[in-house]
Amino acid sequence: MFDSLSDRLDGVFKKLRGRGHLTEDNIKEALRDVRVALLEADVSLPVVKSFIASVKEKAVGVSVTKSVTPGQQMIKVVHDELVELMGAVNESLNLAAQPPAVVLMAGLQGSGKTTTTGKLAKRLAEREGKRVLVASLDVYRPAAMDQLRSVAEQAGVACLDASPDEKPQVIAQRALEAARKSGADVLFLDTAGRLHIDETLMDELVEIKSIANPVEILFVADSMTGQDAVNVAQSFNERLDVTGVVLTKTDGDARGGAALAIRHVTGKPIKFLGVSEKLDGIEPFHPDRVASRILGMGDVLTLVETAMEKVDLEESAKLQEKLFKSKGFTLEDFLSQMQQVKKMGSMSELVEMIPGVKQAMKGKDVNLDDGQIKRVEAIILSMTKEERRKHQILNASRKRRIANGAGVQVSDVNKLLKQFAMTQKMMKRFGKLGKKGFMRGGGLPGLPF
Repeated sequence: MFDSLSDRLDGVFKKLRGRGHLTEDNIKEALRDVRVALLEADVSLPVVKSFIASVKEKAVGVSVTKSVTPGQQMIKVVHDELVELMGAVNESLNLAAQPPAVVLMAGLQGSGKTTTTGKLAKRLAEREGKRVLVASLDVYRPAAMDQLRSVAEQAGVACLDASPDEKPQVIAQRALEAARKSGADVLFLDTAGRLHIDETLMDELVEIKSIANPVEILFVADSMTGQDAVNVAQSFNERLDVTGVVLTKTDGDARGGAALAIRHVTGKPIKFLGVSEKLDGIEPFHPDRVASRILGMGDVLTLVETAMEKVDLEESAKLQEKLFKSKGFTLEDFLSQMQQVKKMGSMSELVEMIPGVKQAMKGKDVNLDDGQIKRVEAIILSMTKEERRKHQILNASRKRRIANGAGVQVSDVNKLLKQFAMTQKMMKRFGKLGKKGFMRGGGLPGLPF
């Protein structure tokens, strides 16, 4: 997300870095480029005008200390204004109500409401220990109820049995009663979408709102539709008074215009981002962290939280202990470390979170294709246990067999072994440091190659 905008803004700030100080002229020139970058990111003209005016007001006349370059100073001003534009702080779900707290999911057809319902239900059940019930009120789309039932099963939460022959309002009332009887903490109502906004849809949603009295009304928007998502959000907000927005499909959106403009236009916060199709592919929207990513400053907090959540700390501890006892680092360990990294998300996502790495890799022949990790995984899994533990026995015939089993070339197997040999040397050095020296070195590297 924001790839094209990040690249354009990086070019703007590079021009300023060579200047001795900020002047009204070079600020004006920089803001002209920022304006174009935002418009290309599909941010509406009124929002862009307001943003540029605010940045200009704060940048002109600002004092630049000797330790800070004009480019750095401008980045700080733009960063703070981006944070302000997107909502300053993360706003989590407000579930402070007499159980069951009802969350109404609304949006157009195809925006990802049903999957998002499952993601949020899973998140609340696993992280906060909430008892969750979900119910589909979509009696129009074929198999919509079956889809939610399947998602709920994967998420490990209860799903209300309903029929397309019932009215959505009746299902909503039944869902409320079922949630109360079962002692559910949270009830998600997955409403029907349309291909476009119509009065019938809105009238139905208003009735459901009146019946369910939800504490949260979340508008689910496809971020890839850009300015259209903002306009639709505004229409839904006018009729329903939504409490927050969930932007989906952000992993396929290189512009990010919807994320930048929705808060400004609707006055309602973005609460979550859908970052992948997986049921755990959702993360809270932190404006300050997103602004840092846009400006190439990384997002260390999200990186650490992702690692704490998805990395098997017990497995990592076993590997550390093995190194300290000088038992050697094998291809099995290599595979284990790579699978740990894989759990944290795509390589491109991880690179965006590490400060400075994305810029440093520009123009260099670096392959961030996640398929490369799968190929390495396939190669190691095509080896016998003995070969993984004693890679020295891999002769030409064994390499050919492994390559055939993994569907790759022998050259790919040799490349992997070369990478592994470099990693093995590094691990030997870590092992010799002992625990104290190891931790001073920052613990196990996050990436095994």
